[in-house]
Amino acid sequence: MKRLYTAGNLPEAYLLLHTLKAAGIEARVFNENAQGGVGELPFTHTYPELWVEDAEYARARTVVEQFEQPGESSAWLRCSRCGEQNPDSFDFCWHCSESLT
Repeated sequence: MKRLYTAGNLPEAYLLLHTLKAAGIEARVFNENAQGGVGELPFTHTYPELWVEDAEYARARTVVEQFEQPGESSAWLRCSRCGEQNPDSFDFCWHCSESLT
């Protein structure tokens, strides 16, 4: 396995994890519970990390590059599952995690 991405926080890690899974790429989050160790561990060692299989790394990097691109629209999308409003830059509903694409 290879480290693909170091997230700034756990929600960011899980957003990317679900984006990768929607693209058919299996990934894992490591350091999920390490935030509680801040103070005993250096804070840079507690950031959540996403790891993928070596064979999927190149395809996963493409997904990460798209994930990091800022959205430029102010339109809204309604979730088909729960009806919640989401910015059109979201790929998944913030409320129920349903895919918006």
